[in-house]
Amino acid sequence: MKVGDHYYRSIWLGEDGWSVEIIDQTRLPHEFATHRLTSQEQAAEAIVSMRVRGAPLIGATAAYGLCLALRQDSSDHAMEQAVSSLMSTRPTAVNLRWALQRMTSGLSSLNGNERLNKAYEIARSICDEDAALNEAIGAHGLSLLKEAAGRKKTGEPLNILTHCNAGWLATVDWGTALAPIYKAHDLGIPLHVWVDETRPRNQGASLTAWELAGHGVPHSVIVDNAGGHLMQSGQVDLCITGTDRTAANGDVCNKIGTYLKALAAHDNGIPFYVALPSPTIDWQLQEGVGQVPIEERDPKEVSHLSGLDQEGRLCEVKLLPEGSRAANYAFDVTPARYVTALITEAGICDASRQGLQGLFRQQAV
Repeated sequence: MKVGDHYYRSIWLGEDGWSVEIIDQTRLPHEFATHRLTSQEQAAEAIVSMRVRGAPLIGATAAYGLCLALRQDSSDHAMEQAVSSLMSTRPTAVNLRWALQRMTSGLSSLNGNERLNKAYEIARSICDEDAALNEAIGAHGLSLLKEAAGRKKTGEPLNILTHCNAGWLATVDWGTALAPIYKAHDLGIPLHVWVDETRPRNQGASLTAWELAGHGVPHSVIVDNAGGHLMQSGQVDLCITGTDRTAANGDVCNKIGTYLKALAAHDNGIPFYVALPSPTIDWQLQEGVGQVPIEERDPKEVSHLSGLDQEGRLCEVKLLPEGSRAANYAFDVTPARYVTALITEAGICDASRQGLQGLFRQQAV
């Protein structure tokens, strides 16, 4: 995707050929800045601090983090330690585990420089494949948007609601939930996106809105609790979100608040789609409700808020009264029965075991 006149992915190799560059998402939307990673510890910190976030990008960052670790020590013991450290950074997104398993399976029989060179090769492949998968998701999702737009009056925009950020900043490129929106906009289909702010970290207000503005897509940022009203009043035609982990039965785990949007959509007869690349499917997890480990993050993300003051300076303010505690659950699980369909790189399917197996028969074995 483009920022100004420059094309960016969300992660790439530095000019030296070994260090890793990322877009520091903690600085957005007020400042666009890149950040250089030179060690496995820095890669882990980037994941934990959410300089990078989104399941596919977390996986790609972990893959390159292992490369950086192997530059220091390529022994089996060191590789095992690095994998363990990176695996512990974020417990919910399954792409993290998938990427590290793919790395180690391709490296276990190698050693020394051969292992290091192969590590970079696999990490690059993970990134290139993610971009291709997400573009394919965009192409398949575009068919749904075209169909929905065809039911609108001429010139009337298609109103889409999305939650959190599932755009190119959450992946290596294109994004999942936003990929069909970008493709529809580029074709000239009139549309408007309702962007949930997505408390407590405001990935919608900070990242999705920044992306859409940069691409010229009409949008409005709304408070998280406005979605139900908009659906009731006929101002939402369909919902699209991403997912950090999809169970084998079609349950989806996504940013906290997704479940409530799915319930509101179901009550109002509004399609609720979830876009995902196949590495986000956890075939070992038979169902998601009560089974996905839900990350609990620092309560300060709830009790404090950052933004620009009247002088344009970045500042942090406290929201809660003294003595009040905060709880910060980062994800929730939406049962498959509330998901209209899953949009994948292989096509669109029912949110069910049969639907997923029909598209990914070999992986489901």
